[in-house]
Amino acid sequence: MSLTQEQQKTYDTRHYALAILVVVYTFSFIDRQILSILIEPIKNDLGLSDTQMGLLTGFAFAAFYATLGIPIARFADRSNRRNLIVASLGVWSLFTALSGLALNFWHLLLARIGVGIGEAGCSPSAHSMIADYYPAEQRATALGIYSLGIPLGIMFGLFVGGAMEEAFGWRSALFVVGVPGILLALIVRFTLHEPARGFAEKRTDTGTQPGVVETLSYLWQKKSFRHLSFAAGLTAFVGYGFVTWAPAFLSRSFGMGSADIGLWFGLILGIPGAIGIFLGGYLADKFGARDPKWYVWISALALLICIPANYFVFTSESSFIALVAMVVPVTLGNFYQATTFSQTQGISELRMRATAAGILLFIINIIGLGFGPQMVGIVSDLLNPEYGQESLRYALLICSLFYIWAALHFYFAGRHLKNDLVTEG
Repeated sequence: MSLTQEQQKTYDTRHYALAILVVVYTFSFIDRQILSILIEPIKNDLGLSDTQMGLLTGFAFAAFYATLGIPIARFADRSNRRNLIVASLGVWSLFTALSGLALNFWHLLLARIGVGIGEAGCSPSAHSMIADYYPAEQRATALGIYSLGIPLGIMFGLFVGGAMEEAFGWRSALFVVGVPGILLALIVRFTLHEPARGFAEKRTDTGTQPGVVETLSYLWQKKSFRHLSFAAGLTAFVGYGFVTWAPAFLSRSFGMGSADIGLWFGLILGIPGAIGIFLGGYLADKFGARDPKWYVWISALALLICIPANYFVFTSESSFIALVAMVVPVTLGNFYQATTFSQTQGISELRMRATAAGILLFIINIIGLGFGPQMVGIVSDLLNPEYGQESLRYALLICSLFYIWAALHFYFAGRHLKNDLVTEG
């Protein structure tokens, strides 16, 4: 096949590729976040504390997911990214199913580590492929569509997890969401096309791959990346803490059952969350095309609006008011997703794109997923002697204030972004 035919094939199949990658990412978040709806039954069944559940839902997954993401991403920069996604999908789906066999904290810890190892190969490879499928002026929108897998995955995880837990128990819920991913891996292997590197921007791939240290040094010299990565990590700190512990908050403070929480909280995370991710990418592309700083300043404004909304969520005395108030922070708190990953691809060279995504994901997940759920659990346990079962609502409120710090970093990232973007190569 000639280069012209190869490029034409890439162009013709990019929308299908994006769609199938969204499905893969949806499965990723189903398996990653299903424990949030299962916290209370698992905690009661295995006799665990909030701190232990915070470890299982956060750091146990994030430490391996984030750390292994960098060497796996480096491998993706010199190999077939589709095949790496296939292997990753199979591994994390298997370990999700095995989580249902856990008899104690340590069994579940090992299974969550396995899920983290499997998922480490997905997003860096997917980001790199999407960057080759779509040009810079469409990339934030494309990555926004890809990131729809986050709210969709969480929504379906909550739907299935809540319903299955009430009907058959938490172990069955983990089996049901794990097994289909193995079948999806086969579909990806035989239907997804690997794009030529640099295709969308008509950039020439020299084949030269920088090392991890060289890539990190390259990115760290760019002030926009320093601020962007910390801003995203701090935003994820609040977001992962909220997504992980909000079901337990609704259960403890309002007495809601698993099925009701799975339905209503799932709908809020799924629909407003998806709107927020897409709208954030769309607005970033629209206003950033006129002035690059607005690629990320949109996110800073969105986070500042979230702060008073979070106050209403966590001080509400009614489950209805709390759920309705959640719509605002869920929508605006997702604005950062698409543009953060898009601009990281935009400031990177061709053969470092997956590695750059891996480095960014490392920072986001160590700060966000690693410490967000864990910190909420710790603060909840510390406040428990004074507030009892209401300690969780105040722990979530305190941790939500990190949005202020994140907004400052997004502001400074925008000031430096224009000078850091790669325009040719």
